[in-house]
Amino acid sequence: MNFWIDMGVSLLILLLFLLWRKLFTKYFFKGILAVSKKTPTDLFTYIVLAFDKPVRMFFVILGIFFALKTAPFTIMEAATLTKLMRSSIIALFGWGIFNFIPYSSNLFTNLSTRLEFEVDKIVMPFVTKVLRFILLALVFSIVLEVWEYDVGAIVAGLGLGGLAFALAAQESIKNLLGGFIIVTEKPFTMGDWIKTPSVEGVVEDISFRSTQVRTFAQAVVTVPNATLSNEPITNWSKMGKRQVTFKLGVQYDTSRTSLERVVRRIENMLRNHDAVDQETILVRFDSFGASSLDIFLYFFTKSVMWGEYLEVKENINFKIMEILEEEDVIVAFPTRTLHIESQEEKEQTKQYSLRGEKA
Repeated sequence: MNFWIDMGVSLLILLLFLLWRKLFTKYFFKGILAVSKKTPTDLFTYIVLAFDKPVRMFFVILGIFFALKTAPFTIMEAATLTKLMRSSIIALFGWGIFNFIPYSSNLFTNLSTRLEFEVDKIVMPFVTKVLRFILLALVFSIVLEVWEYDVGAIVAGLGLGGLAFALAAQESIKNLLGGFIIVTEKPFTMGDWIKTPSVEGVVEDISFRSTQVRTFAQAVVTVPNATLSNEPITNWSKMGKRQVTFKLGVQYDTSRTSLERVVRRIENMLRNHDAVDQETILVRFDSFGASSLDIFLYFFTKSVMWGEYLEVKENINFKIMEILEEEDVIVAFPTRTLHIESQEEKEQTKQYSLRGEKA
């Protein structure tokens, strides 16, 4: 009879802790979150959000611990149960900090913005991953200490096998060093459009081992950092302006005066276009082509965005068409003149040839 009473008490304790967890989630946590949002900074809000799930799990673990303490049977020794409880608390605390690290990067970014101190977008995600890795190693070592393992001896053992480990993991080490090179030299940042011999697209993420680039076909390409850090990288997002160059061919029967007016009017139009960079504008009658008189155009758009760039090009092309129409100049297309000799011309050619031979 006492067994079932003790068993009922044990289950009741577990249910009470689960009920407290429910009440905490529904009322207490929401109240804390509402109060934290009224604070001047987001720090308290981030802390509450980071430790939400760990605290919920803490109620469950605490309920199981006390339920096993009062249970009429013994699953494990009291000392082992205590160590397990302490390890769980350490793990939950580490879990909360693990969740808080990305929020701390947001706080640092906001602070740097207020202080007008520029932080590259690619640095914080990489630093976040490094801090999380260090945290996991620290939590693991503390848990080992709780279970009375000699962490120093384990580290020394790893030192003895370090050479073999380094040989086996040399590619991973190369990628890690490549990641540090990318972060420190900053050839690109998150959201940049880059082109390398390996890939072309927009940078989405960088980790210890690799960098993820989304191509324009919407596929994600994962490039090892060691490969990317040793390749020439073209960062199209760093362009201050975007080049436009082409040849405009007009018909050979265009008069010199008309051609000259067209060239000067196109150059003047570009000089007065708001979307064209005024530093370098070249419009010149360039060459006598196979089937056209070629006008060479070379200039830059102020916008480097693909859509805006195409819009500016379209607008300029329409303006050039308008100038050609007003000057009555026609754009040339590839043509070829075929000359067929008449019978009389053939006879004359033959006579000239015979006279030459007699001479």
